[in-house]
Amino acid sequence: MARTRSSSSSTTWRYVNPAYYLKRPKRLALLFMAFVSVSFFVWDRQTLVREHEDELFKLKEELLQLQNQLEELKPDDNIVNKINTTSKNLDDLPIDPIENQRRLKVKDAMVHAWTSYEKYAWGHDELQPQSKNGVDSFGGLGATLIDSLDTLYIMGLDEEFQRAKEWITNSLDFNKNYDASVFETTIRVVGGLLSAYDLSGEHVFLEKAKDIADRLLPAWDTPSGIPYNIINLVNGNPHNPGWTGGDSILADSGTEQLEFIALSQRTGDPKYQQKVENVIRELNKTFPADGLLPIYINPHKGTTSYSTITFGAMGDSFYEYLLKVWIQGNKTAAVKPYRDMWETSMKGLLTLVRRTEPSSFAYISEKIGSSLIDKMDELACFAPGMIALGSSGYGPDESSKFLNLAEELAWTCYNFYQSTPTKLAGENYFFHSGQDMSVGTSWNILRPETVESLFYLWRLTGNKTYQEWGWDIFQAFEKNSRVESGYVGLKDVNTGVKDNMMQSFFLAETLKYLYLLFSPPSVISLDEWVFNTEAHPLRIVTRVDSPEVSNSKQG
Repeated sequence: MARTRSSSSSTTWRYVNPAYYLKRPKRLALLFMAFVSVSFFVWDRQTLVREHEDELFKLKEELLQLQNQLEELKPDDNIVNKINTTSKNLDDLPIDPIENQRRLKVKDAMVHAWTSYEKYAWGHDELQPQSKNGVDSFGGLGATLIDSLDTLYIMGLDEEFQRAKEWITNSLDFNKNYDASVFETTIRVVGGLLSAYDLSGEHVFLEKAKDIADRLLPAWDTPSGIPYNIINLVNGNPHNPGWTGGDSILADSGTEQLEFIALSQRTGDPKYQQKVENVIRELNKTFPADGLLPIYINPHKGTTSYSTITFGAMGDSFYEYLLKVWIQGNKTAAVKPYRDMWETSMKGLLTLVRRTEPSSFAYISEKIGSSLIDKMDELACFAPGMIALGSSGYGPDESSKFLNLAEELAWTCYNFYQSTPTKLAGENYFFHSGQDMSVGTSWNILRPETVESLFYLWRLTGNKTYQEWGWDIFQAFEKNSRVESGYVGLKDVNTGVKDNMMQSFFLAETLKYLYLLFSPPSVISLDEWVFNTEAHPLRIVTRVDSPEVSNSKQG
């Protein structure tokens, strides 16, 4: 056993002795080849392990990136959680990442505007971003705060909405010795509060809306029922501005119907609806065959005065509300007289449409007496959206005609922006023979009208071109109007010189319409909501009552 073990050990050690292989070259070569083969095998396995580890790391990185992108592509909280603002059918959520990305960019703009307001102008009417202070342009009613309520809610900015609600609950006081514009207070404050109520169901908003509306009501106590346009919020003394010669303004007197009808519906008190519908009844007594009213009305006689006819400043929203009260009532027989008046006015609008040379831009001219004025306000750029919204109420041929006109006018309004160095529109434009358009008043105060029309046209046609135009306008605002502490207008769209005011309607309208332009159509569905002229959505409520306007015969 010992010999055998000794013999085996000797043989083994012989194979590891270098001298053994030096005397046997062939075996040395075989050993070398075996060593190289084993080395390559081990090296290859180690390389594969390292490569595998690297690949796993890269895959983990890519997975993390995809998870982050997925988070960005998820719809905002408002789309998933604010079910009461949608049609409750989320099957049509967009899968287009560009729309989602753009919507988030607009939301970021709203956060920037709102946080700047919170920091420097909380509770005041408007923010002056350059000097970082608040101003009370509307008597200290918290106009920007109230105007922003529904935008915050729709965008899912819940904490911001709750802070605003707390301020309204604890600090909003309408008992101010201030001469308020009935029109501006109605569309911004009454409309903003009612919209917040319709969206959230919080009764404090309805209570506050009733409070301010009660303070406005004495403005309608005139012989004709046509309201005075200014009223003191404490003593209730109404009057008209001196520069109108004692007359009331058409848009200011005919743009309270949506809000006051909604208030009567929500409170069960008919007095608000009765006051504003009496205005339409009075105007319908002598409504002209072309449906076009001058901008000045005598509140004592209810008759119009010799003045400009326009779809721009001081005329615009009267025509808008004729259509929208019909929509608000769910297009029933009870509200058909509004639709009839609106269709009459659209016949008149067609007589004001002209086209430029050489590019054939369609525009809506103004009129004094029998003379047309080749001028169009940016304010009149709400009209393409209005016309598109109303086109579906016609038969096929008329519907197509009006929708085509709406698209032509929207192209003109988009070019109001594209024609300037800053790509932002001036306040109004003039049209001369052989010259397409030129800026008249050259400031831009962050107005929403063109974006509003792009929103309606996209919703009604599905044409993504309107989204692209809206994105161009948003980028121009970002480039020229965004500053450290909010957004400002421009004193001159040619030079880009900035002003020092963030208008409340920038948050209420411009950013809201841009956000909805890149949101699913189920978010604030046009089948369930109607927007007031300050872009505050109010729920559509089917009407079966008979408004007084229906008892009148059109002239």
